[in-house]
Amino acid sequence: MNVPEITVTEVHAMQEKGDPFTLLDIREQWENDLVTIDGSHFVTMEEVPSKFSEFDKDKPMVIYCHTGVRSAAVTSYLLEQGFLDVKSMAGGIHAWAIQIDPTLPTY
Repeated sequence: MNVPEITVTEVHAMQEKGDPFTLLDIREQWENDLVTIDGSHFVTMEEVPSKFSEFDKDKPMVIYCHTGVRSAAVTSYLLEQGFLDVKSMAGGIHAWAIQIDPTLPTY
């Protein structure tokens, strides 16, 4: 399956316009403690199967991790579970820190 992706620039534009969407951070707790994107929800990758029912399947969702590998896997999983509009944020929070907010720490 080809996983749909969205760039950090596109996600930032959605935030700036106030578009309704869920931004989901699926990294580990220590990663979230280190750095996060304002407005994101946090659920570890391992918790997604038990918590995905808490999210609206009809609302657009963007998934991010460190570089985009884990978010691609979770995006694929959520699409299989019936979510209609889910995208993996290409490059993850690392790309966000480089391209959108250079004040954020990278790791």
